[in-house]
Amino acid sequence: MSDHTWNDFNDADAQQSGFDLIPKGTIVPLRMSIKPGGHDDAEQGWTGGYASESFDTGSIYLMCEFVVTAGPYDKRKLWSLIGLYSPKGPTWGQMGRSFIRAALNSARNIHPIDNSPEACAARRISGFDELDGLEFLARVDIEKDQKGEDRNVVKIAVEPDHADYAERMGLGISAPAQGKSAAASPAAKPEKAPKAKPAPPGKPSWAQ
Repeated sequence: MSDHTWNDFNDADAQQSGFDLIPKGTIVPLRMSIKPGGHDDAEQGWTGGYASESFDTGSIYLMCEFVVTAGPYDKRKLWSLIGLYSPKGPTWGQMGRSFIRAALNSARNIHPIDNSPEACAARRISGFDELDGLEFLARVDIEKDQKGEDRNVVKIAVEPDHADYAERMGLGISAPAQGKSAAASPAAKPEKAPKAKPAPPGKPSWAQ
C-alpha cells in the first residue's frame, strides 16, 4: 500500500524534461511501423487501411513511427511521413517512393545499383503490410515541428553502398562490391533480413 495521499502530489517526482535530440547525421538501426489512417484506393494499390489522407491539403501519406533497436539511443522513437500523393505535383510522392526503395535495399541488403532479377524482386512489395515492421538502417535528421521546435525525423535510409552498412547491420563482412548485392550471395544476408515476396501479376505502380 502506498504511503502517498492520492490527492496530494507535492511529494511526487518532478517531471523529466525529456530526451536530448539525437545528433543530426547519426546512423541508427530502426524498426518502422505504420499507424493506419484508414484511406484505401484499390486503383493505386493502397489497401489494408495503412494510408492516411489530409483533409486540409488532400495529400496521401503513410504515418510512420520508427523505434531505434540498438545502440546508445535504443528504444528512442521518431516520427515521419512517407508521401504517396500530393495535389501540388508528383515530387512528394516520388520522394516517398525513393525512401521506400532505399529502406527495402537497406532491410534486404540490396545494393542500390543492383538490377539483377533477385534484386528487382526484393524491391517489390505486395502491400504496405510488408513495410509495417521493416527493420533497416537510417540517418537521423532534425527539422522544425508545427510549433517551431526541433524534433528528430527520418528521411534517409542507409543502403549497402554505405561504408558503415555491414558493420552496423552486424554482418561481419565488408560492404558489397559495387554492382553486387546480397541478393546474389546468400551468405552475406543479415540473419533477420525479411524474405522478399514476388509481386503478384498486375502489381500497382508504387510497388514496382
